[in-house]
Amino acid sequence: MHKQKYNVNIALISSENFTKSIEEIKSFFSFTLHYINNDFKKLTENKYNAIIIETDLEKKLPLNNIDIPKIFIQKQNQKKNTKNQFEKIFKFPLNISQFNQEVIELCKRYEFNKNSLIKIKEYILDKNERLLKKNNKVLKITEKEINFIDALNSFQKPLSKNYILKNIWSYSSDTDTHTVETHIYRLRQKIKDNFGDNNFIKNTSEGYSL
Repeated sequence: MHKQKYNVNIALISSENFTKSIEEIKSFFSFTLHYINNDFKKLTENKYNAIIIETDLEKKLPLNNIDIPKIFIQKQNQKKNTKNQFEKIFKFPLNISQFNQEVIELCKRYEFNKNSLIKIKEYILDKNERLLKKNNKVLKITEKEINFIDALNSFQKPLSKNYILKNIWSYSSDTDTHTVETHIYRLRQKIKDNFGDNNFIKNTSEGYSL
C-alpha cells in the first residue's frame, strides 16, 4: 500500500544513478519529488519545501541564495564537513521510513518557524518564541502582547480600546477599558526601556496603531 501524499514538494538534484535508485522507492514517500536536474532557476521560480542534493553537486549550487531547507545525501564512504550548509545529512543507503519521516518533519518545522516570524518596521515579531527583536536586542513579551501587536500590524486603521478589549484580548463586556490602557502602557514602557523607541505603538483619539 502506498503512503498518503502530503502537500510537500521536494526538489531533487542528483546523479543519474541516484535518481534511478530514488525512482524505485519514491512510492514509499509521503512527499512529492521533482527532478530539476541542472536547471537551478526552478529553485527560485517554483515553490519547494526543501531541496535534496546528492554527491558533489552542491559545489555547483548557489546555496546562499536558496532559502529553503537543504538536505544532503552522502555516499557510504564519503566524508565531508557540510554541517554549516545543510539542515540535514543522510548517508546512503537510506532507511526509507526514517528518511521519509525526517524530511517531512524538517519541512513542517521550517514552515512553522517561517510563519511565526513577522516583519514590522525594523522589528521582527517572533510569535513562536514570544519575542520582539530589533538588531541584536531581544524583548520577551506575553502572548497577550503578541496578539495585540500582531493585530495592530494587520489592520490599516487604529483600533479602539473597546475593540481590543472584546476582539483581541477577549475580556468580558463589563471589563473597564482602563485595563487595556494599563496593559498597553506597560508594553510601551518595556519597548522604550529595551529599544529606546517611544513611537512603536501610537495612540490617538481614534485608537492604537503602529
